[in-house]
Amino acid sequence: MEKFNSAEHSIITKYKKTLFHKFIGAVKDYKLISRGDKIGVCISGGKDSMLLAKLMQELSRHGDYPFDMEFIVMDPGYAPVNRQKIIDNAKALEIPIRIFDTDIFGSVVNIEKNPCYLCARMRRGHLYKQAQELGCNKIALGHHFDDVIETILMGMLYGAQVQTMMPRIKSTNFEGMELIRPMYYIREKDIISWRNYNHLDFLQCACRFTEKNAAMDGTGTSKRQEIKLLIRELKKTNPQVEMNIFRSVERVNLSTVIGYYLEDEEHNFLERFDERHDAQP
Repeated sequence: MEKFNSAEHSIITKYKKTLFHKFIGAVKDYKLISRGDKIGVCISGGKDSMLLAKLMQELSRHGDYPFDMEFIVMDPGYAPVNRQKIIDNAKALEIPIRIFDTDIFGSVVNIEKNPCYLCARMRRGHLYKQAQELGCNKIALGHHFDDVIETILMGMLYGAQVQTMMPRIKSTNFEGMELIRPMYYIREKDIISWRNYNHLDFLQCACRFTEKNAAMDGTGTSKRQEIKLLIRELKKTNPQVEMNIFRSVERVNLSTVIGYYLEDEEHNFLERFDERHDAQP
């Protein structure tokens, strides 16, 4: 139990700058939490969601405004040993989880094209529904800075579009619900450092189809893992490449792109071409 107390304490001591301050920064910058919110904190059992739960608890204790939480664990068909590990870690870290069952893994077992995408969409729908039934108006997910920049590159290289993982989204299927990502500024290396410093053992990948291929150093065969390796190579010659990728979607100049969508409406640079006065000599 001592190491779990240390894990909680280290968030506001050793890792205050790299974890807690960045967490607070995203919450404030993107107005993720408001007075009176009830937030479903979604826990998968991995390092990211477990840290998210502890960060939310710290904010609840020391923040400037009151909000409520439910710590939600969806079991999509975990192996019993993985489910038990989540239960044991949550108990040791004093996270009062609620577990509900689905059969998502069974539903996507025979899907050959984009099973991970389908699984993610189904999981999110179940989490929204469960959180709403518990009286929540938001769900919080544990995506971090690395997830954001990887998503940007994946969209460009594999999806032929410029998009990112937004810090805050309104649900289109569950009225009054929002999704927030409070760990938006936190680097994965700092999460790993916190986990290792405190000798914690979380799930690597609980998916029955991919966990056998997940390596401790984060490499693998998925498109996201390919992007991780690409960024790792680019950093060797440009240490700022990650922040540059992030800034690229903060500073989009619509007058310099050929086309874009606003909601579902398509626009093209020719719409205002005759009105512009930016001709080059």
